[in-house]
Amino acid sequence: MHAIMDKTGFASDTEHDPRWAAVLARDSRADGRFWYSVASTGVYCRPSCASRRARPENVRFHASCADAERAGFRPCKRCRPDQPGLHARQAAMVADACRLIESAEQAPGLATLAARAGLSQFHFHRVFKAVTGVTPKAYASAHRARRVRSELARSDSVTAAVYDAGFNASGRFYAQAGAMLGMRPGEFRAGGANTAIRFAIGECSLGAILVAASGRGICAITIGDDPDALARELQDQFGEAELIGGDAGFERLVAQVVGFVEAPRIGLDLPLDVRGTAFQQRVWQALRAIPAGATASYSEIARAIGAPKATRAVAGACASNPIAVAIPCHRVVRNDGGLSGYRWGVERKRALLEREARK
Repeated sequence: MHAIMDKTGFASDTEHDPRWAAVLARDSRADGRFWYSVASTGVYCRPSCASRRARPENVRFHASCADAERAGFRPCKRCRPDQPGLHARQAAMVADACRLIESAEQAPGLATLAARAGLSQFHFHRVFKAVTGVTPKAYASAHRARRVRSELARSDSVTAAVYDAGFNASGRFYAQAGAMLGMRPGEFRAGGANTAIRFAIGECSLGAILVAASGRGICAITIGDDPDALARELQDQFGEAELIGGDAGFERLVAQVVGFVEAPRIGLDLPLDVRGTAFQQRVWQALRAIPAGATASYSEIARAIGAPKATRAVAGACASNPIAVAIPCHRVVRNDGGLSGYRWGVERKRALLEREARK
């Protein structure tokens, strides 16, 4: 009778422990946070283990693999809890592929990358996109664009930059230059000279708001107290570009952006001209996946893009976001739910989140 009561008590303790829900759901997000052992089998597992569900009275929770092994349990042969999890292995594999892409003179093909990872081309392509948010080809293109920008900034000529960036033919470079730079190479080297960027400054409940657009889409939305400071910031950002005050049609676009700021749930269906590193692009893409009324922590964004240790880099990408509200970096908060820094002021961040929370 006493043994039955003990088992009942253990079962009750387990069932009321929030970790048990993660085990029942086989929640891979809990992997690495805790491990559980099963007295009837003598093994310990990770929460996502697909083995037969244990009875709660036989389950104990452990803070580490070492704790479980000190308690006399051996690692499960199915989920291998003492080895890196599937997501960690995939992240390491993709990181290796990214380093290969970045170090190669010519971008390696999908077959080469997949063979190095020991996967089929289809499986590798799917895993790479799931981890980075982009395809291997898109990642290589983004890296090539970054190299081109860097080489154009320091090379004596466009031709030298073309070959230093890894292109073996100038024709191929010029065919892709518009997509990589948003302008002709010579214009980029000249700080954006001869590139037209339309802009206008309006007012919203958060203060002055500047909206700027190239021929490819909106390239800047900034908010502040001083309209002149916003205009100077735009000029600094685009150097020698030709800044043109918006006409009546552009003013309507600004009004549409202001409407979105005031009522974010209506959405903003406008093309964006977003330029950044491959990592920034991954972060900004993850930010746009956060729905209005929801938030995510920096560490959650880092995990979402397959870089769980890159929390600080994620924060840096948020801070460098050039397009307020449309790329909603205001929806990223600290792990405890508190508001952290915001490029356009924490009070504006609070105001945006409060209005998005309204139904």
